[in-house]
Amino acid sequence: MNPYILTILLFGLSLGTTITFTSSHWLLAWMGLEMNTLAIIPLMAQHHHPRAIEATTKYFLTQATAAATLLFASVTNAWLTGQWEIQQITHPLPSTMITLALALKIGLAPLHAWLPEVLQGLDLTTGLILSTWQKLAPFALILQIQPSNPTLLIILGLTSTLVGGWGGLNQTQLRKILAYSSIAHLGWMILVLQFSPSLTLLTLLTYFVMTFSTFLVFKLNKSTNINTLATSWTKAPALTALAPLILLSLGGLPPLTGFMPKWLILQELTKQGLAPAATLAALSALLSLYFYLRLSYAMSLTISPNNLTGTTPWRFSSTQLTYPLATSTAMTICLLPLTPAISTLLTP
Repeated sequence: MNPYILTILLFGLSLGTTITFTSSHWLLAWMGLEMNTLAIIPLMAQHHHPRAIEATTKYFLTQATAAATLLFASVTNAWLTGQWEIQQITHPLPSTMITLALALKIGLAPLHAWLPEVLQGLDLTTGLILSTWQKLAPFALILQIQPSNPTLLIILGLTSTLVGGWGGLNQTQLRKILAYSSIAHLGWMILVLQFSPSLTLLTLLTYFVMTFSTFLVFKLNKSTNINTLATSWTKAPALTALAPLILLSLGGLPPLTGFMPKWLILQELTKQGLAPAATLAALSALLSLYFYLRLSYAMSLTISPNNLTGTTPWRFSSTQLTYPLATSTAMTICLLPLTPAISTLLTP
């Protein structure tokens, strides 16, 4: 893609998110979300491949549906209460509609079906943008409205953690596995949102760091399915040794960074008297852990010749920058000891 066009599109992406961040009026927030969607569509369709075009079309249709629902709900709220302010959502009907529209935007279960299909059709760089940056604007709105229907949030959160764990079990494509991983992590965030918004934000940031590392590892290895992971030890042995730690951090195992948000969320849910929800979420994390372990096994616990049929590729020198990967990997693996300091910052 032409670098000037790429710069304009990335500027449009950041501007759309910034407008949604800073707006207090529903129309401006909706406009920011639309700019976001329109800026990423050319990035998704830049490889003229049928899968990419199909993914772009699916993404456009789901985002347009969510945006239309959001606009309809905000107009309904203005009609019922006379308010266009984002934080003045008092009526339960527009509040529920807006929550569901934003859930469709970010891919929460049961409105998740588009996310694995779309992510599977994209290259890893655009997939990374979709999994991280595109979640920011809808999350800003969810955090602001503090939905008036707490039961809905608990149901969305638990469904997402279960679907995210269950859906990834049978997958062999890495991008689909990462999509289900994304759904499960979003479920954890939504589960604790009404009790501790700052903890939701912490979970979102740690998820971003871990996903960034995972996508960059797969991009460096040019891997798109489990079988191609088996030959990664010939390309980057040190990275192959660290990759299981990154994946297990995503799964939430101690003593890695990914354990911190899960631990704090389970603690908060238990404090709020939601022990059954906490138990269900913890059990669903085991489902996710299974497919992370599967990836770790394929990547670093097997050496050729093995039972994974992967053909060894040519070892060209990679043009990818390694500093971002090194930084994010260190953060993904080593931040757990800072939990006391971070939890002190979280307490109001």
